[in-house]
Formats: sequence, C-alpha cells, structure tokens
Amino acid sequence: MPPAPLRSRLTRRDAALRRFARLRYGPRGTLALHRHAIGADLLRAPVNVMLAPVALLMLGAGWALTRMGATRVGGWLRSRRVFLRSDVSTVIQRDLGALIADLQRQGLGPDTSPDRIARAIRSHADTRNAVAEITTSLIVLTVGIALFHRATPGMISLAGPMAQMRAHGAAVRDFALGDTLGRAWYWAFPVETAPLTVVATGVALAVAGSLVTTFAGLIADPVQLWTGVHRRRLSRLMARLDAETDSGAPEPEHLLARLGDVIDTALIALRSWRG
Repeated sequence: MPPAPLRSRLTRRDAALRRFARLRYGPRGTLALHRHAIGADLLRAPVNVMLAPVALLMLGAGWALTRMGATRVGGWLRSRRVFLRSDVSTVIQRDLGALIADLQRQGLGPDTSPDRIARAIRSHADTRNAVAEITTSLIVLTVGIALFHRATPGMISLAGPMAQMRAHGAAVRDFALGDTLGRAWYWAFPVETAPLTVVATGVALAVAGSLVTTFAGLIADPVQLWTGVHRRRLSRLMARLDAETDSGAPEPEHLLARLGDVIDTALIALRSWRG
C-alpha cells in the first residue's frame, strides 16, 4: 500500500501506538501478560538479574568502541544477547512485531530492514525489564526506610540489617530467661552477625528480588501507561526506525536500574577505606 500523507500518517500511527500501549500495558493487559511469567520465567529471573551488570557493561563498551571508530567490534558487542529470553519478553516482542507489520501494511510503518526492526523491538523489551528492576529497587528502598529507618538503595545494603534482625530474633527466642529479658539483654548487648550469615541473607534477598522483578510490571506498566511513558517510548522507537539511526548508547533506564548497586558498592568501598 502506498504511504499516506505525512500528517495523516503520523496521526494514524500515533493513534495505533496509543491503542497498543493501552491494550498491552493497561491493568488488564499487563495482568494477562504476566500470566506467562508463571513457569520457566521464575527460574530465568535470578539468572537474568545476575547477568544485568554484564549486559550493561557490554552495551557501554560497544557504544564507546563505536564512538572511537571500532564500529565492527562495537556493533558486535551491542548485538550480543546476554539475558535468557523470558516468556513475557517473547510475548511483548511478538505483539510489537505484529503491530509494526500491520502499520507497514497500511503504509504507516517504518521502511527499514527486518534486522533493524528486530533489534529495536528487543531493545524495547529489555528497557521494560530495566524499569521492572527500578521498581524493585524502589520497593527495597521503601522496606529499608520502613523497617530500619535507613536508605537501602540495593540488596547489598539491605542484607546487613536483615541478617541482624534475623539473628536478633533467633537469639531472643532462644534466651534462657524468656523473650522479655532476652529483648532487654540483646538491646544492651547486640548480637554479632557472622559474615557468612550476611552473605547467605544477601543471596536469599537477591533471589527474592528477582522474583519481585518478574512481577513488578503489574505496578510499573499501568503507571508508565498513565504517565505516557510507554507511548513516548514507542514513539521514539518508531522515530529511530524511520530515521534508521541508533546511537548505541545504553538507555537511561538501564543506567538507573544499576544505580542502586553502584551506590551500594561505593558505600562498601568507603566503609572499607575508613575502617
């Protein structure tokens, strides 16, 4: 079908993107989407969380190498798949691919190569996953403030207080003179937490956090829909495909998703340097 006039084309395309965002990421749409997460995705989730820093490093290195002129190596790094492909991401990529194909049949879609479209769709799904990680980080921060009255930007900073709370609770329960005197005793003489206990607690929290991340879209998707984030992200995707441009730089969401881990690592390094 021949392309429609530009103004009409963009208006009709924007209406299709709005409709897609509403159906796919609204409360009912995201609930239907997350039904696909019940199954193998629960096993993939912890692995993908551990691979997230590796993926960000590869994206950043690929972008830097491309800027320095090593386009072949940079492009190779940026195109590598690090994450295990989840069933949720598969559904998103399938539906978005079908939307773009339908737009192309109407003369509203981008005129570019299938490979470029596939990369853009995969990047969209990965960015949505990064937002789910950001949502989990906000939940961790809220738990830390509510339970321990301290900021816990990541699982590392939450592991210590959580391990201390568990050790304190176990010591109070096992106190020979009862819970009441046990609480008084361990208030005056705090329980020492073994490093292995902190590490084990951190591992358990990381696994639990990955499962929260798997379903964080139930909160994040409707919020991004209502604030227009999903529509704007889809519009940027289409604009890049129209222009056949790709900066190669990691999306801001990927950087924000790793911010908590970076702050945690910096705090640990600072404490070690001071101590």
